[in-house]
Amino acid sequence: MSDQTTTVTPEAPPAAEPPAPRKPPGIPLWANPRLGLVVLLIGLVVLFSTLRPAFLNTALTLVPLQADISVYAVVGLAQLMVLSLGHMNMAVGRMAAMSAFAMGLAYDRLDVPLPVGLVIGLAVGTLLGALAGLIISRTGVNSFVVTLALDFAMIGLITILYTRFTDGVAFSGQPTSMTALRNDTFADYCIGNVCGPNVPLVVPFALVAALAVGLLFRYARLGREILMTGDNARAAELSGIPTGTRVVQAHALSGLLAGLAGFLLAANNGAFSASIGEQFLLPSFLGPVLGGTLLAGGAVSILGTVLGATLTQVIYKGLNLLQFQLDQLKLYIGLVLLVALSLDRVRHVLAERRGAQA
Repeated sequence: MSDQTTTVTPEAPPAAEPPAPRKPPGIPLWANPRLGLVVLLIGLVVLFSTLRPAFLNTALTLVPLQADISVYAVVGLAQLMVLSLGHMNMAVGRMAAMSAFAMGLAYDRLDVPLPVGLVIGLAVGTLLGALAGLIISRTGVNSFVVTLALDFAMIGLITILYTRFTDGVAFSGQPTSMTALRNDTFADYCIGNVCGPNVPLVVPFALVAALAVGLLFRYARLGREILMTGDNARAAELSGIPTGTRVVQAHALSGLLAGLAGFLLAANNGAFSASIGEQFLLPSFLGPVLGGTLLAGGAVSILGTVLGATLTQVIYKGLNLLQFQLDQLKLYIGLVLLVALSLDRVRHVLAERRGAQA
């Protein structure tokens, strides 16, 4: 029987588990752009109400202010839809005007109910947005160039259409419910002794639009894929996302929201005219950008967009009550917004430096 030598090798100590990766520090609360907008809004409201107590007058200021915020919040959401891709919609105002023309024509010549005319106008805006998105996705031409060209084309078309159908004036016919949308608030409707708040009837349109866009980007596959396309189109395409289709869909939704903004402005003004949308372009960018939406795409903020639109309208209304001339209004609004954007950038830089040092 031969001896069998068994060599016992001591067990190696178990390898130490690698430390869990440290979660990168998030943006501190003070650097959150939404918080900055809220603080700035509170400060401006206090300032304007101190200088002009009429700023807190319900009928004179607060009700019209809510109606204006509703319009420009929806305009901001229209631009946000394409900013999510890193695109721009330079024709957002003209899409609103074309949609308003379709609504005015339907109300004046066909005498359709209010919801039917609204659907017609939204369909026109959606088709125009889809056309822009289709050209961009098929040709690869920059969205700025395509939508700017579309904007110039529609300027001439709108003039021709209003000259042809209304002799260059606003449509005279509209449903009777348009008057209620313009003049009434929920306080005018009571059940027994209980009346609603002094909120214009157009506000729910904007709230529903903001909620729908928020749900789209937070929970819907379409919204997530649009954001992925905006963040990295090549990676999204390799992941099986139909990026061309998502570009068309995002621009179509931008056109739809532009059409809704045109409807709300027509309701506030009491007329469907060729001038609708002329002032939409700058506010359409200010709301999303002030609210934290990235111009490069891939990240959006619906609440920030609404707060940004609110800020611009509070500034405008406050300076208007302080009896600034129109040129002065534009100058000071531009300066205040430039300061707000600069402070927001400073907050982000400080937050990034603090995160890098942590």
